[in-house]
Amino acid sequence: MSNHFHHKTQEELAELFRADITTGVGKSVKHESAPKHVSGEAVYVDDRLEFPNQLHVYARMSDRAHARITRIDTTPCYQFPGVAIAITAKDVPGQLDIGPVVAGDPLLADGKVEYVGQVVLAVGADSLETARKAAMAAIVEYEDLEPVLDVVDALRKKHFVLDSHQHKRGDSGSALASSKNRLQGTLHIGGQEHFYLETQISSVMPTEDGGMIVYTSTQNATEVQKLVGEVLGVPMNKIVIDMRRMGGGFGGKETQAAGPACLCAVIAHLTRRPTKMRLPRMEDMSITGKRHPFYVEYDVGFDDDGLLKGIELELAGNCGYSPDLSGSIVDRAMFHSDNAYFLENATINGHRCKTNTASNTAYRGFGGPQGMVAIEEIMDAISRHLGKDPLEVRKLNYYGKDERNVTHYYQPVEHNMLAEMTEELEASSEYAKRREEIRAFNARSPVLKKGLAMTPVKFGISFTATFLNQAGALVHIYTDGSIHLNHGGTEMGQGLNTKVAQVVAEVFQVDIERIQITATNTDKVPNTSPTAASSGTDLNGKAAQNAAETIKGRLVEFLTNHFKVTSEDVQFKNGQVRVRDHFLSFEEMIQLAYFNQISLSSTGFYRTPKIFYDRDKAAGRPFYYFAYGMACAEVIVDTLTGEYKMLRTDILHDVGASLNPAIDIGQVEGAFVQGMGWLTMEELVWNAKGKLMTSGPASYKIPAIADMPIDLRVKLVENRKNPEQTVFHSKAVGEPPFMLGIAVWCAIKDAVASLADYRVQPAIDAPATPERVLWGVEQMRKLQQPATASAPAQTEPA
Repeated sequence: MSNHFHHKTQEELAELFRADITTGVGKSVKHESAPKHVSGEAVYVDDRLEFPNQLHVYARMSDRAHARITRIDTTPCYQFPGVAIAITAKDVPGQLDIGPVVAGDPLLADGKVEYVGQVVLAVGADSLETARKAAMAAIVEYEDLEPVLDVVDALRKKHFVLDSHQHKRGDSGSALASSKNRLQGTLHIGGQEHFYLETQISSVMPTEDGGMIVYTSTQNATEVQKLVGEVLGVPMNKIVIDMRRMGGGFGGKETQAAGPACLCAVIAHLTRRPTKMRLPRMEDMSITGKRHPFYVEYDVGFDDDGLLKGIELELAGNCGYSPDLSGSIVDRAMFHSDNAYFLENATINGHRCKTNTASNTAYRGFGGPQGMVAIEEIMDAISRHLGKDPLEVRKLNYYGKDERNVTHYYQPVEHNMLAEMTEELEASSEYAKRREEIRAFNARSPVLKKGLAMTPVKFGISFTATFLNQAGALVHIYTDGSIHLNHGGTEMGQGLNTKVAQVVAEVFQVDIERIQITATNTDKVPNTSPTAASSGTDLNGKAAQNAAETIKGRLVEFLTNHFKVTSEDVQFKNGQVRVRDHFLSFEEMIQLAYFNQISLSSTGFYRTPKIFYDRDKAAGRPFYYFAYGMACAEVIVDTLTGEYKMLRTDILHDVGASLNPAIDIGQVEGAFVQGMGWLTMEELVWNAKGKLMTSGPASYKIPAIADMPIDLRVKLVENRKNPEQTVFHSKAVGEPPFMLGIAVWCAIKDAVASLADYRVQPAIDAPATPERVLWGVEQMRKLQQPATASAPAQTEPA
């Protein structure tokens, strides 16, 4: 690259200057690792060459949901040749607790176990198989305690990991009492396993001074750095985290990657040997937390048109045994319990219920989807009660103008695009026409029933923990004109590195091929925030832009002084720099700057403006902006079996001015399918003793290619820049499209409701598995039977 342009004439350089770069912002540039992904050359932690003398770690898990540990004997572990060490809680040299926000997560069980799957001891040996055999040979004795395994039970007993919180506006009690119509109901919303292709994994190497280099699959490099330091009892400056790419994260590696990293670090510290831990799939699913299952109770009042007058919601998040991130997750469920609708008189209570299961954690949408499912269920229930089209009731309750434009936590809903997006998707999906056709089809089809639903998404972008809304970056330009870029975000396949490189390419007006992005590394960019809350590009893109602009500013100042021109005379374009009438290639300009001792390196920093939340008043502006989406889903249900098929889905999604339309559409498609999977087939089942029975791909079903809608149409909203000062006026795209999957769940219930002439909302909890759908069908059929004295009492399905 260094000599690429050196011998070009002024005419040739001028010709190049007139063209535009093809890999900057707004272009569909392929993922920077795409060729490596498809050829299998992409290096994940497990692909790294093993160190000589390396140990492999296996964790022995609790087989009790709640018990005192009366005895642990690791002596039998050492009878296996190749075993180096077996550790329990007492062997941790530093702090035992690795809770991310508040304490409650011991690295190894300390005196008691609180869920089936909790790590009790860990063995380091020369192979994983030896470590497993040795760990299973240890003697662990328990005295059983009474577990709490049911979220409703926990709610009734006020068995919480953290205090409850309330959002309140107006007088919901009076509004409900005076409402023309009133409905009450309950809803169970299931959890979801992250099912990242790469399970939790870390590989560590002890360094001098008691330090550690940690290669780990994590969304949160700085937190792992802090916790490894704490369990070893050394400062953070002795620990380096290196994270090139994850094989998926979805939130499951925001806090829970720390356990394996810390176990490896403790064993490496005690043995002075490199150490690696990769969780087998069953162990990964048993040890780690999931999306929070929720139990919802609602009481809603509305007029004859379906306009909400008052609402009371109890949102009970099943947090598992410890707080983890449940405080912020239940908060976000509360923040999103309005979705797109104005709640005039509202009381919303969020409860953080403690159960003796694995500690549930971050998952794409971070509680928001659970809050939104609740209000969408309510919209459907209102429309069935009134005999109206659900879309009509939804549109009536949308946020509007003036006083109907403020959330129940007192943030104005600015730049609301939902009315026009609904209109556009209604037209392009031919909603009204298909609604009529489906009614006609259902009238003449006794067994197969079709359902249609159109649901909106309004999703707030920012970390609800305000201090996390910050990021750093580092940019170097080398003397041959090549650029090195590093930032605090982590790449988990979502294309973050590609987008951030496009931002830097845009600032310098060079081709993205010139830019090398390196592994997220706590040596280079410190104090990183987790790559979560959809804010990876918003934060790190801005930080990288800031670093690049700093260097560019120095270069412009140098060129104006060197060539005796004004800054208006200096222009960067397509790998060239024009200084009045003279052209330089980017390389020549960098060489010139270097020989004149201009700094070609800069850090960058960004913090999100405007956001705050007063917890005592339950009011503020927790989100910088909102991203919007609309989905229209059509399904067909077999009422004899409860099975169903996705026929067609139309999606219109708002990403502001897209940084990379190809990557954004990929994110929308993937998020929609993952959301659909959560609400239809991904069912977590525990037995009566608290053991997870769906602990592998044989029993836990995620969507496959055959589960996709036969006809999937995805479109991004065009020509709508984000009015806020985000990176090139783009919007976040990681989480918002996940909630588009709610349309499928509503469409399934629409098909079932057709059995009772759309006048009753079927009681089908999420996920709407074929069994639950069949129970909903039975419920509708019973309602259709003429009431007789001998008719069985109607029971609501589980």
